[in-house]
Amino acid sequence: MNAFLETILSVVRTHFSTVVFFTNVLLSLIIIFRERKSTASTWSWLFVINLLPIVGFILYILIGRGISSYRIFKLEKQPRHGFAEEIKQAKAAYSKDRFLTKLTDNYVIGQLLHMLFISEESIVSMNTDVKLFTDGREKFDALIADIEKAQHHVHVEYYIFRMDNLGKELTQALIAARNRGVEVRVLIDAWGSNGTKMHHFKELTAVGGEVVYFFPLILPLINPRTNYRLHRKIVVIDGQVGYTGGFNVGDEYVSITKKFGYWRDNHLRVKGDIVYSLQNRFIMDWNSQHQYEIANSSAYFPKTDASGHITSQFVSSGPDTKREQIKMAYLKMINGAEDEIIIQTPYYIPDDSIHEALKLALLSGVRVRVMIPNKPDHPFVYWATYYYSASLVRYGAEVYTYENGFVHAKTIIIDGNFASVGSANFDYRSFSLDFEGNMIIYDREFSQRLRHDFFEDLKVSRQLTMARYEERSTFIRFKEGIARLIGPML
Repeated sequence: MNAFLETILSVVRTHFSTVVFFTNVLLSLIIIFRERKSTASTWSWLFVINLLPIVGFILYILIGRGISSYRIFKLEKQPRHGFAEEIKQAKAAYSKDRFLTKLTDNYVIGQLLHMLFISEESIVSMNTDVKLFTDGREKFDALIADIEKAQHHVHVEYYIFRMDNLGKELTQALIAARNRGVEVRVLIDAWGSNGTKMHHFKELTAVGGEVVYFFPLILPLINPRTNYRLHRKIVVIDGQVGYTGGFNVGDEYVSITKKFGYWRDNHLRVKGDIVYSLQNRFIMDWNSQHQYEIANSSAYFPKTDASGHITSQFVSSGPDTKREQIKMAYLKMINGAEDEIIIQTPYYIPDDSIHEALKLALLSGVRVRVMIPNKPDHPFVYWATYYYSASLVRYGAEVYTYENGFVHAKTIIIDGNFASVGSANFDYRSFSLDFEGNMIIYDREFSQRLRHDFFEDLKVSRQLTMARYEERSTFIRFKEGIARLIGPML
């Protein structure tokens, strides 16, 4: 037996380089012909696999394979709770009279409403009441106050949920609600919240609260689902009040920290029929984990008491769907701009379609303003952001780095008339790897409020000029080059 093993090891040592070569060739063929990745992503993986043969192979096995290969998430087969009949009736009515395109004089808005309704089945709400939060403490104070008034249920979904001071404060509010007889469900991403363990929720679960991890990481370092993250932030209270946007749960989001400084974000509190969309999304995400499935959903879609006047849609996307809905929405908004595009994003690593659309807008005379952070929370991601932002400057864009802390808002405003606020960044990950959710607000007054806040942020920002960009060190140039090449993997 020992002689046999020694013979095998001898053969492996003798032909190791050959084995590695053919393994790389086979893996490259799989990436090109089987996975059907985007061209940019394909070249990035080929670069890594051939530059780092063994390490690249391991990385691909862990995070590179497409989610459909594992049949581990069939969210597209989840029933659209609370919406099946409404969508059927709405589509029947729309086929007779294209009413969506008649809701506005702005043809771009009409087409965007049409696109998101037909392809994404995103219900149009015309009685939305919306409040904007840019400060984390104000957002969580309002959220906790709403939880304290809850009578039937509280549904919570976050990418990051830290059990620090803020996490404990929010959890205590949930425990108090549960003690009043309110149903409490908490869904958190296992990777984003990897420091938060189930025992941290033992007091909540002891009184009947339910807590579930999205894609649990039993063995995170060899878990093929690690790369697919639940990045949405959704809270629904009694089916009447909804929250969504960019803030996660953690002390850095509500207080000035040494690492980030002040955390600048955008988050929405909404009422009206649009809450049904948030509720539907939460239930679909919750049920996908198959632990405590919600079977009868009628109680979670009560008649709303909102008297708002804003038209809105909630659009979600993820690697489980064939269309990149949020990217398509961004593209439609950019291509429809006539005068001005304003973008705030912590990460700008766009695919060619988004990047070229912004360049085309600039060449067409549209004014483009982009705000990014002045510091990294993920080093390679930041330097890729810096590179792509500078390339827009060459076409005439005004790019600013936020100097008052860390800007995390994911916002786009078109002509001061309509806007998107949500969880999706302007990068490959948000477009194709993460599960995201954005609120599209078709209202000039609200868009002007967002625009006003952007210009207030400009007072504590610094413009990125080509002269400033060329001052970067050789080491930064090197990091930037690597980041650009692996951008589709970030």
